[in-house]
Amino acid sequence: MAPDGGAEVGAILGLHHVKIPVTDLVRSRAWYEKVFELETLTEFRDEHDGVVRGVVYRALGDLIISLREQPAAARGIAGFDPFGIMLRGRPDVDHWVRRLDALGVAHADVVDAPIGSILMFEDPDGMGLRFYSLDAEGRDPEGRRRAGSGSGL
Repeated sequence: MAPDGGAEVGAILGLHHVKIPVTDLVRSRAWYEKVFELETLTEFRDEHDGVVRGVVYRALGDLIISLREQPAAARGIAGFDPFGIMLRGRPDVDHWVRRLDALGVAHADVVDAPIGSILMFEDPDGMGLRFYSLDAEGRDPEGRRRAGSGSGL
């Protein structure tokens, strides 16, 4: 942190967006829209055939998620979890458990760890998706206190 309490010059503030490769954009688009209740920002059409090959969304909490039809890349990361989505606390994780259950999306049991609670599931191509909560004191996995968090989570 800078002496004035602001971010250091050049500090990374977080993620701007996440780009996810998929094998079948139509199938994955339907799944991601259903699970995450996404707001469509833009679509990308193939310049040769005019078919939509990508879409950009805003998720609840302002995370930008982009899906791109890239079958080889999607197959290459099946079984891997390239990013984790941070939630405030266990009540938020429990909300997602209920939501996934209601939608029929299979998921692992929640793991309560010293870093917080973890919920794991997969997208239609088998890419791992992970929700990580802040711990009971509102700290992220690196032990940093997050704004707007506290022991009342």
